[in-house]
Amino acid sequence: MKINVIGLPLLLAAVLGLAGCASPTVVTLQNGTQYLTKDQPKTTGKDGFYEFIDIAGKHIKIKAADVATVKSD
Repeated sequence: MKINVIGLPLLLAAVLGLAGCASPTVVTLQNGTQYLTKDQPKTTGKDGFYEFIDIAGKHIKIKAADVATVKSD
């Protein structure tokens, strides 16, 4: 019982702390399509693609030439 009483607030604090690390980002393509992401998109250097997971949980990979802007919210 004591573990639950002590552990629950610590778990809640850890979850809230990690939630603060995410930085929502809007990725806009050349054709006007916009994607809202949970985190900053990762770029792969050699093949020139942006990779991210949108807010619906779908994994997206787009050529860097097709991306117009990447803005943090």
